[in-house]
Amino acid sequence: MRRKIVIGNWKMNMTRMEAKNLLTLVKESVNVSQTDIAFAVPYTVMETVQKVLAESNIMLGSQNVHSEPRGAYTGEISVEMLKDLEVKYCLVGHSERRKYFLETDETVNKKVKALLEANIKPVVCVGETITQREQGIHLELIRTQVKKALADVDIMHIEDVIIAYEPLWAIGTGVTATSDEAEEVCSFIRYIVAEIYGVSISQNIRILYGGSVNENNAKELFSMPNIDGALVGGASLKPTFVEVINAAEE
Repeated sequence: MRRKIVIGNWKMNMTRMEAKNLLTLVKESVNVSQTDIAFAVPYTVMETVQKVLAESNIMLGSQNVHSEPRGAYTGEISVEMLKDLEVKYCLVGHSERRKYFLETDETVNKKVKALLEANIKPVVCVGETITQREQGIHLELIRTQVKKALADVDIMHIEDVIIAYEPLWAIGTGVTATSDEAEEVCSFIRYIVAEIYGVSISQNIRILYGGSVNENNAKELFSMPNIDGALVGGASLKPTFVEVINAAEE
């Protein structure tokens, strides 16, 4: 039985006070026991968030990391720095990182392996543009993204990897993939993992949907057999995010 997980991605939002206020409310309002919760936050608020979340079951996450352990990489953060802050999850290859910062499947793979070595769970983001979907090439594109992201990842560590399907046409647009569209791709991702690591391993991998998830559509999305939770952007900045989290428990 796979545990659901809901991850809020704050992107480039939230001051320390805003973070403290929202997370205090979330801590007091969520009512889950079978669902994992994490927030992928900006580096500037990590220490504040860590303190607010102390002694709660809500985990700290990062939005990015560098694959090298240390060095002359101005503006970057290493896995050891994340580990020092007790970060448990880290997004890798988010579509905005691929688009604006030219991340590739190869750099995603390096980050996945670096995170696993530090016992931080990578959340690998994959997805297609609307043009690629209309051309009917989206599934093969996602196959390539998944396989390259997991290249040379040892079977002993693969169950610590989370994969998030985020169609680019649904991110921040208010347009959500239908539950059937999201289920189709998440099921296909599980099939790809089975091709690489076997069916039993694939049944333990958690696969999320991300793309305009909110309190109105979360319950239906979470009811799909191959959707194990959500990676949530804009809705995670609002108090109503509690409703998304609680929907995962139903």
